[in-house]
Amino acid sequence: MRLRYLSGLGALIAAALLTGCDSQPETAKLTNNKVDAAAKAKADRAAKVKRAAAVKANELGQIPVLMFHRIVPKPQTTDDRSPQQFRADLERLVKEGYVPVSAAELVTGKIDIPAGKHPVVLTFDDSSPSQLTLNAMGVPQKDTAVAILKEVAAAHPGWKPKATFYVTRDMFGKTVREEQAQALLWLKDNGFELGNHTRDHFNLRGRSQKEVEEQIGSIGKEIEALSYVKPVTIALPYGNQPNKKNWALRGKAYKHAGAFLAGYTPAPAPFSKAFDPAGIPRIKVMEKKGDCAQFCSEAWLDWLKKNPDMRYTSDGDPRTVAYPKFKAPSLRKAFATWSLPY
Repeated sequence: MRLRYLSGLGALIAAALLTGCDSQPETAKLTNNKVDAAAKAKADRAAKVKRAAAVKANELGQIPVLMFHRIVPKPQTTDDRSPQQFRADLERLVKEGYVPVSAAELVTGKIDIPAGKHPVVLTFDDSSPSQLTLNAMGVPQKDTAVAILKEVAAAHPGWKPKATFYVTRDMFGKTVREEQAQALLWLKDNGFELGNHTRDHFNLRGRSQKEVEEQIGSIGKEIEALSYVKPVTIALPYGNQPNKKNWALRGKAYKHAGAFLAGYTPAPAPFSKAFDPAGIPRIKVMEKKGDCAQFCSEAWLDWLKKNPDMRYTSDGDPRTVAYPKFKAPSLRKAFATWSLPY
């Protein structure tokens, strides 16, 4: 009986020893895997830092948001551009390394452009027929804004015809509901953003909260009904904020991630402490004349070209915010986990 007990005990001890021997390599393997993963993560980050430094990435830099209105053969106001002027505007952006992003992509920080390139936002106010008119075949008419955008993009592979159209009740000159829907759906289906510009283009400054919400909410509902799109951004008529600026962002019938003004500087990066979603500046598109000698597109693009360290330059990775180390104090805390200083 005792012998049998001892032999059984020996078997248990042997089994325990064998199990112990097996567990040691498993534990070591797990530890090694963690070490390898940490080393790989460190190496990956070092590679990203190196790439960011190589292109002098600055994703805390300034972004031009350009404000267009009508594109017409004979401009009648300083807000108008001729087709020739508009082509020249776009060709300059291509030449200087700018890549269009939508207003929604700007305000949400989803800026996905190649390394070394600079984002630009192209915005069109008032939903004018000169921006989009479709022929009987559903093709944009020659010399409209979207036709020119597509022409320039076709001539420069990799440059996307992306823009944001701020819609009022004018609806690109269409009064028949089906034609309004056709225009909005065409823009949506071709990668353009639909934004809110209020129903009647009233100055919102001094109006009651009820009036502000009615002007913004009514056209927002109409855009959604026609295109199945809820506007993410709004452009404020005349660039004027309501008495309480957040009324433009949130109401009973709408919620916007950003509200755009009318001028007169480049916009801060969405990752910067200077970024205010309720008041994002835009730049009027015009040559250096009068006040525009300093505050319109030609002047600001010249300035950004001469001061490249102030301009937003992408590291090519939308999951990181890369910037020179000395700019660290400008980073918003919300993006600390995206931070990639070099």
